Amino acid sequence: MSNNITPKSNELFFEDGQFIVSKTDLKGRITYGNELFIKISGYKETELLHAPHSILRHPDMPKAVFKLLWDYVQKGDEIFAFVKNMAKDGSFYWVKAQVTPSMDDKGAIIGYHSVRRKPSRETIKAIEPLYAEMLRIEKNGSVEKSTAYLLDVLAKKGVTYAQFVFNI
Repeated sequence: MSNNITPKSNELFFEDGQFIVSKTDLKGRITYGNELFIKISGYKETELLHAPHSILRHPDMPKAVFKLLWDYVQKGDEIFAFVKNMAKDGSFYWVKAQVTPSMDDKGAIIGYHSVRRKPSRETIKAIEPLYAEMLRIEKNGSVEKSTAYLLDVLAKKGVTYAQFVFNI
């Protein structure tokens, strides 16, 4: 399923204290979305189920962020990340995503569970220049160079990615 939607400049919002929830299989295909997830995405539930979660990927998002996310969860680790998503009509919305592997009773990863909260405006203002530079690097170089740039920024700040996300 391809996302050929033109991004729009109108931002969608959800309330503090509300949670966007989705679950995916091992390949990132959506297996569940709560009512808020379906509503803010602008898609019908039938359009979302079994679609790749990347259907919501906004072109302003650096691929390196998703690579980092996948690297964490595929190892069985939880990760938090700031993500700009795109709704079906091209509108966008920001989330602070908490992505956790779902395990079976033997500890094998069977899918992923994501809870998204509303980030503060200050956080978004702080993350946008970083993401813009990472995206510029990706367009002129590679995802690997964008990832290296992010890791260099973190090293200069003396923080891990998790610390960065919580302190921004």
